Amino acid sequence: MHGVLPAHRYGQRELAGAVAALRPDGDGHARALAERFAAGAGVEFRHLALPLERFAELDGFGRTNDAWLAAAAELAERAAAGALREAELPPEQVDFVVSTTVTGVAAPSLEARLAPRLGLREDVRRLPLFGLGCAGGAAGVAAVDDLLAGRPGGTALLLATELCSLTLQRADTSTANLLATALFGDGAGALVAVGDAVDCAGPEVVATRSRLYPGTERLLGWEVGDSGFRILLGAELPELVRLFVGEEVSSFLAAHDLKPNDVTAWVCHPGGPRVLDVLQDELGLPAAALAPSRASLARCGNLSSASVLHILRDVLAAGPPPPGSYGLMLALGPGFASELILLRW
Repeated sequence: MHGVLPAHRYGQRELAGAVAALRPDGDGHARALAERFAAGAGVEFRHLALPLERFAELDGFGRTNDAWLAAAAELAERAAAGALREAELPPEQVDFVVSTTVTGVAAPSLEARLAPRLGLREDVRRLPLFGLGCAGGAAGVAAVDDLLAGRPGGTALLLATELCSLTLQRADTSTANLLATALFGDGAGALVAVGDAVDCAGPEVVATRSRLYPGTERLLGWEVGDSGFRILLGAELPELVRLFVGEEVSSFLAAHDLKPNDVTAWVCHPGGPRVLDVLQDELGLPAAALAPSRASLARCGNLSSASVLHILRDVLAAGPPPPGSYGLMLALGPGFASELILLRW
C-alpha cells in the first residue's frame, strides 16, 4: 500500500486567491466567493501536479490533457513502484493490473505506458477503468478481488491516479465548480493484492457491493466540452446520502450479521465535510470512526479515486486492527452510485 502526492503544496487560502485570479472576472468579488467556499471545505492544504504559475498556460483541453498525461505517468509510477517495494514483490510477479482515473484520457492507458517502466511482464492482464470518479478506488478493490478469485495464487496491482486540478474550468462560476475548486486535490495511490492461496499480512476482502441509485444520473459527474471536464455536483448529494447510503451500509453489514458498531476500521472516501457528517449521523458512529477521512481531507483534499487508498494506508500505519476485526471501505461516485468493501483482519 503506497500513496504519493505531487511536490507543489499550497495552503487553502493561497489557492483560493490564485484560482480567483485565473477567472475572467478575477476581481475582489470573485476572490471573496472563492475564499468563502474554501473556508468551509474542511481542507487546509492541497498538492498540485503543476506549480500555480503554470495553470495560466493551459488554454484548452488538448494542452491540459497533455499536461495531465505527463504528470499522471510520473505520479502513478511512483505509487506503483512504492507499493511493490513495500510488498517486497518483484514486478514480474504481477499477473493483473487495474488502473482507475477520471481526470484525464489516455490510449494506450496509463498502466500500459507504465508496464515497461515498472518491469511488468508483457503478458500482464490489464483492466483500465474510467468514469467511476470518487468510487473508483473502492471499485478497483472489488475488481481486483474478482480477478484473483479466478487465480488464487495470483498477484494484482491496483493503481488510482487523479489530477483534479487539471480539470479546472476558469470561466465556470457555478456553485458546483466553486465547490470543486475548493475541495479536490491531486494524488495517486497503489496497493498490491494476492489470491487466497498466498499468505499475506493485510486484510482480506470478505464481500463487495455496488449499487446504482436510479434517477440520480445528473447529480455527479462530468459534462465534456471543448474546455474539458465541467463538473456536475448536485447540492442535494448530502441528503441523498442520508436517504439511501446509510441504509445501504446497514443492510450490507446485516447480510454478514454485523452492525455499524461492529466495524473497527472505517475507510470512507472524504466526499466533503457535509457528506461525512451525514454518514456519521446516520450510522451512529463516534467521531473517531471517521477521523482518518477528515484528517486526509484536511491534509490534501479530496483525491477522488485515490483517497480511499491513502486512508487505508493511514489506518494501517496507525497499527493494524486486532485479528478477526472488521473494516469497511465506502466510496460514492457518478451514477449516482456507492461502492462497499467489507474487510477482515
